[in-house]
Amino acid sequence: MDNQTVVVLGASDRPERYSNQAIHLLRQYSHTVLPVNPGLSEIEAPTGYPDLNCYPDLESINGKVDTLTLYLNPSALEAQLDSILRLNPGRVIFNPGTESGKAQTTLTQAGIPWCEDCTLIMLRNNRF
Repeated sequence: MDNQTVVVLGASDRPERYSNQAIHLLRQYSHTVLPVNPGLSEIEAPTGYPDLNCYPDLESINGKVDTLTLYLNPSALEAQLDSILRLNPGRVIFNPGTESGKAQTTLTQAGIPWCEDCTLIMLRNNRF
């Protein structure tokens, strides 16, 4: 598994949330994690890791993004489609509950690969 730059859209600072668990597991697997949530300034990290600054929006991210993993409900996600297209990630993961036919069609038309899967399971099963 190569080190990737991974954007977590819909990041949470609450440990019980899957987006928070994904952030920490991605870091354990040595990926560069860029959390996005306009309501947070940082994500607290477990012992041994520095806290992560949280981006307010996708427009604040510069550089190549290998994977965009989604933790937004479909209506909130669809409002982000233009920003996602500008980001032009190498692939998009629709985690359970984020599936959106409109978003998937838009990504397909733009040539951006996507899948419906669970980031946590993908990491644990070496499918990331």
